[in-house]
Amino acid sequence: MSLIDSLPRHRGWTVDRVVPVAAGGVVLASLALGRVASPRWRALTAFAGANLLLYGVAGWCPASLAMEAAGLPRKSDPH
Repeated sequence: MSLIDSLPRHRGWTVDRVVPVAAGGVVLASLALGRVASPRWRALTAFAGANLLLYGVAGWCPASLAMEAAGLPRKSDPH
């Protein structure tokens, strides 16, 4: 078995996958906008970071609640 075969496989989109992906997109977009448009866009970077911290500590953030309300499932199996 190779190293690639031993890596975990993608098994669909869940709240637990989408929250960090969406936050990463927001961070990259706000940093780019802060560079070309206005430095005030970098406040959005701080907001995304605070929400990621809340999600990591409490297990929820406003985005995760919205995603669950939209019907996105939570990861039920830790493997």
